[in-house]
Amino acid sequence: MNSSKKVEDVVGFSLPTDGDEGDFPVPKKTSQKGGGFQCLGLSFEILKGIKKRGYKVPTPIQRKTIPLVMSGRDVVAMARTGSGKTACFLIPMFEKLKVRATKVGARALILSPTRELALQTLKFVREIGRFTSLKSVCVLGGDSMENQFTAMHGNPDIIIATPGRFLHLCVEMDLKLDAVEYIVFDEADRLFEMGFGEQMNDILGRLPDSRQTLLFSATLPKVLVEFARAGLADPVLLRLDVESKLPELLKLVFLNCRPEDKDAALLVLLKQAIGNDSQSAIFVATKHHCEYVSMLLSHSGISNSCVYSTLDASARKINVAKFANRTVRTLIVTDVAARGIDIPFLDNVINYNFPAKAKLFIHRVGRCARAGRSGTAYSLVSTEELPYLLDLHLFLGRGIQKAKTAMYIKKEKEENGDNENDEDADGVFGCVPQPLIEEEQANIDMMLIKDVEMESQKRTCKNAYSRYLQTRTGASVESVRRLRELDFTKLGAHPIFNKIHCLPLEADKQTLLSAMKQYRPKGTVFELGGSIASSQYQAMKAKRDFHDTNIGKHKLKREELSLKTDAECLESPQALTSSTQDDIDDTFSTIINPAKRRIYDAETIRAKKMRNKNKVDEKHYIPYSAPDKYLEEGLSVNFTKDANAASLDLTGDTDEMMRHKKQQMKWDRKKKKMVQVNPEKKVTMIKTEAGQWIPSTFKSGRYQNWQEKNKVEDKADSSDEEGEEIQRKTKSIHPNTHWGRHNQKLERKKRDKALQNRDQIVKKRLRKEKHKAYVMAKHGAKVANIQAKKREFRSKFKR
Repeated sequence: MNSSKKVEDVVGFSLPTDGDEGDFPVPKKTSQKGGGFQCLGLSFEILKGIKKRGYKVPTPIQRKTIPLVMSGRDVVAMARTGSGKTACFLIPMFEKLKVRATKVGARALILSPTRELALQTLKFVREIGRFTSLKSVCVLGGDSMENQFTAMHGNPDIIIATPGRFLHLCVEMDLKLDAVEYIVFDEADRLFEMGFGEQMNDILGRLPDSRQTLLFSATLPKVLVEFARAGLADPVLLRLDVESKLPELLKLVFLNCRPEDKDAALLVLLKQAIGNDSQSAIFVATKHHCEYVSMLLSHSGISNSCVYSTLDASARKINVAKFANRTVRTLIVTDVAARGIDIPFLDNVINYNFPAKAKLFIHRVGRCARAGRSGTAYSLVSTEELPYLLDLHLFLGRGIQKAKTAMYIKKEKEENGDNENDEDADGVFGCVPQPLIEEEQANIDMMLIKDVEMESQKRTCKNAYSRYLQTRTGASVESVRRLRELDFTKLGAHPIFNKIHCLPLEADKQTLLSAMKQYRPKGTVFELGGSIASSQYQAMKAKRDFHDTNIGKHKLKREELSLKTDAECLESPQALTSSTQDDIDDTFSTIINPAKRRIYDAETIRAKKMRNKNKVDEKHYIPYSAPDKYLEEGLSVNFTKDANAASLDLTGDTDEMMRHKKQQMKWDRKKKKMVQVNPEKKVTMIKTEAGQWIPSTFKSGRYQNWQEKNKVEDKADSSDEEGEEIQRKTKSIHPNTHWGRHNQKLERKKRDKALQNRDQIVKKRLRKEKHKAYVMAKHGAKVANIQAKKREFRSKFKR
């Protein structure tokens, strides 16, 4: 009876009793809007794996995507980071593959932009599919290729890989991908950003036409729409959580500081504003900043680990595991982890260097406030990074809310009573109190004096940051223009420091400083030391009287600008999708949007009617700029345009070369026009893990050497049992166990019995004679007695 209840809980319907009619129970029809994973029609093994993983109710993107994928449609799913996109393609994949097949070749391929994301996907595959017999492998750059050759000969069902190394294996091993039925491009927009467009197109060309292709992304740039148009067959577009670019439970904190005070501001943030029991990820610009910030935090007594792209693969795994197991408090990373590491209990994200692109900010802060948990994103914004802050608010369609000064807060308390301030205000832009920064800066100066290595690393960071600024994307002209209209000089301390810092003393200090700044003497330098009747005094008085009207107008204008709120100054146009509606309609036949909620508020309905009444005629009105200008700039990825802008073509300098170049044209189906074909272009080139372009047919010969070493045939002729035999053979070659060392000793003895040259034979005989003499010298009497007994025994046996 207990086992029956367990099955009912997992399957979702009751089992028939002896008196029930029918051979199999009929499940109850459940609503598409509610229920758990049982209503999706999944098999028992997959439901058991889902339950063991801890999933109970599918997320909105999972509820919409899984039935479509199980029906066999090509899907492009667009949802924000942390909405559960990984399970959207893993659960239908297990349902489609079900059991291990006898045919040779992988049947599912998952491509990820980073190694950490691929390892995270492999972890989910093994946890959800633990009750299936499917075999999965992970192919990553930086790992041993010989071990990957062995894994590929084991005939895996699922391959999780990064595009660069997987394409390298395809070229080296001449892999046939005819058996692939299911391919997933995870974080597809990130794949294009990292320059994997050539690899993705090459891999698609190797796959069969009968495959099912899925694209999962947090954003939808135009280059992704073009890729879906060329590589997918009648795809369905799912757009959920498009309007809310940030998680609902995420709190934003923006802190203004000078570039030289960022180290002190970071220490103030970690020591006083953030609790000791919370975990934080710190995003920096370069790998040199990772090393320097790690040394800074270590000297300050804050446990940390760092991860960057050129770090050894084993070290990256160890450092990420330390942070995931809560051994260390902070993780210092570059943008390699913006969408590569999933830590469910991440509490805070700190932007040490503010990102140049708004989309990168979204991906960074998306690491926290996931799976229903709350989180905070702290950003240290220097003076040179203020235009990028305006770009972010234009992208989000919201205004900047400046922190109130201590004088203003004191005045409000005197007028309205001692009411508590709203310290949980979201999106407030304030500064770190100067006394706290000065205290930490003194400690940092002492660290630099005592530690020479840390001082050298800081100089290296300074040089690396200057090179980073040369490649950083410039801010938009609109943000630079609006920055001149805003006044950030009178910026108060952020509300998160109100409990730490002494507010009344700070208010008195600001009152004194503002009084000193606003003091204007009545006379000028030309009137010092002179009398009222002097010619200089009379001339300056006449000049002041003449310009009195213009000075009054200027002061009035300054007051009007100061009274303007930042929300009005930063009013942005309506944020639309990243791609035009015509492109989306031409590419996707079916589009599923999130359900709209009806609003019955009378005031809201009245405001909506007024907007429709004063609506601009879109048919005849031509705006100055596109309505999705700022959003498209934030999502744009165009490496070809930037490369062409930085190059100068001087090849066609003769008539013959010009004529030959004009003849090299072909029709591009995507662009619907004739395009040039450059014979020197990297059309048949692939990009290695080191970023170098090599011919797509290039082979290093490592696979042939591995085949000769392990005595194996080609992969096309190998079976599942042979792959397991290869793995056992490889384990014996690499002695990681007792029997591995024993087998290696046997192999050494076999090699010793092989044919040897004259010198080796003489050397072996001399060693044997030397050993015999040593034994006779040490145990001569015993050996002589034994030999005498042997001779006596032989003589008796002959008789």
